[in-house]
Amino acid sequence: MTIQRFEDLVVWQKAQDLAVLVYQNFTDSKDFGFRDQITRASVSISNNIAEGFERSSNPDFKRFLYFSLASNSELRSMLYLAKRLNYIDSALALKLINETNEISKMLYSFIKSMK
Repeated sequence: MTIQRFEDLVVWQKAQDLAVLVYQNFTDSKDFGFRDQITRASVSISNNIAEGFERSSNPDFKRFLYFSLASNSELRSMLYLAKRLNYIDSALALKLINETNEISKMLYSFIKSMK
């Protein structure tokens, strides 16, 4: 079965769900620079998957999957910082960090399958 739309990719769906969680949990943050950066990183994960999917070649798509991985890593790093700054509690940090780890595994597997 060939995927016809990026919306059918489970990794894109999970990345969207993660972005929603990040927005829900950082919307009230008074640290506007931090809030802006963490929400941008979260949105960039699924956006890069979508943009790459619409490219005309597998090498282009893979390049955007790597961009998505980088945004996912940026988000994970910021989640560790958010925990240290007490912007979020340990349980929420662990939940969100685990989601980023799952997305990383999915992206790496996807990239590997395209080689």
